[in-house]
Amino acid sequence: MYNISKREFYSLFKGIKSIFIIAILLLTAYYSAKFSNVLMGVIEFTPEEAKHIHTLGLLTLLFLFGQLFITGLSHDCMNRETHERTMRFLVTRTSRSSILYGKFFGIALFWFVCVAISFLIVSIFAKQFDLFIFSQIMSLLIYQIALTVLLSVLIPKPGITMFLGTIIGLAFPIFGLWVSFTPNAWVSWIKFIAPFYYLERDDFTYLVILIFAGLMLFTAHLIFKRREC
Repeated sequence: MYNISKREFYSLFKGIKSIFIIAILLLTAYYSAKFSNVLMGVIEFTPEEAKHIHTLGLLTLLFLFGQLFITGLSHDCMNRETHERTMRFLVTRTSRSSILYGKFFGIALFWFVCVAISFLIVSIFAKQFDLFIFSQIMSLLIYQIALTVLLSVLIPKPGITMFLGTIIGLAFPIFGLWVSFTPNAWVSWIKFIAPFYYLERDDFTYLVILIFAGLMLFTAHLIFKRREC
């Protein structure tokens, strides 16, 4: 599993898409933190909001485009191996669970490093590292990574997951925020399985998101274990 994770982690730093996304993250972190005081002079914030003003730009970027970024880079993390016939070689060298979880941890580590560096840039201006918000963001990204891995296991063709990943990436934040705030009783129950509902609170209920991520990974594991390579 370690070798699978390492390979996936390093492979994510290669390519134009990866460099582009990393650049967006770092530039957003830098400029949103640098000019946060200007924003406070224009818009009136509550004391609680003002405390987190330096992370506002980065949070907005990841809330709106996090799923799109993840699916853009990793939509084919599993089905690519099957499509290119390399999965048969991998399953002779290691277990299927090691392949699946190795891929997941490699992707998660990539995003952990990217977000951690972004928060370190923000902390230069904020004079503090907001561990709570960092943990919330990582829980959301882990949920989105698990969803991406599940899709890549369910759908054998990389071209389809690329298309579907783009649709989900664009629709995910819109739909998630809508079900979190809609008064419509017929659909409002969906908010309890959407991560945004748990990120509204200033407590540790965001840990529920990790449970959902675990369930998606477990489902992916069960499907992958029974699928021919």
